Amino acid sequence: MFWFHQDLKGLENQIQELEYDPKLVFYGSSTFTLWSELTTIFKKHKPINLGFGGSTLAACTWFFDRVFKNIKDIDAIIIYAGDNDLGDGRHPEEVLLFLENLLLKIRTKYGNIKCTYISIKPSIARENLLESIHYTNSKIKELVFKDDNFYYVNIYDALLDENGNPDIKYFKEDGLHFNTKGNQILAKALKLHPEIFPEKNAREDLKKQYLTKKNCFLHEKRVS
Repeated sequence: MFWFHQDLKGLENQIQELEYDPKLVFYGSSTFTLWSELTTIFKKHKPINLGFGGSTLAACTWFFDRVFKNIKDIDAIIIYAGDNDLGDGRHPEEVLLFLENLLLKIRTKYGNIKCTYISIKPSIARENLLESIHYTNSKIKELVFKDDNFYYVNIYDALLDENGNPDIKYFKEDGLHFNTKGNQILAKALKLHPEIFPEKNAREDLKKQYLTKKNCFLHEKRVS
């Protein structure tokens, strides 16, 4: 896996130059690396984007100790990886095993922090792997019942067209990576789950949602 070392060095420099202690880590493949607005969208959670292009869950697990060496304390981590493993010919059960090993490393270093896995996306370029992607997602989702602080965010269904195929409007010309609309789907899916974010901000979001619903109810009551 020597071909990742340049990207990993870039991540190490990013961590060293960061002007605050991150509380939320986005870790995974180019779905994060190419999402330039990610840290701006989730700025209040003190995020850091530790995606590295072309990475697999196997690579995320293998390089975890190196990447996170100088990150001492975080509250939550959000993971996107796995489709590159399948694209390389890995079996879904192998992908699950890599994730279980990654979770073990996270738990060993950071304890019972919030860990979230974003489902593998159904891309046009890997339409031949849709059955494997769907199966892998279903097996990973089962981890929710084994780990009280593990969360699963489904983006798979939102990326399909009316015929159940990957919708071209969410992807760049390569048919693999998200365009702006695809990133918007991803952002929306994450925001629907305030429980996956650092606790303080999650409570604030839930309070805002409650107050919004309350105000709507009071307004409707006055109108009626």
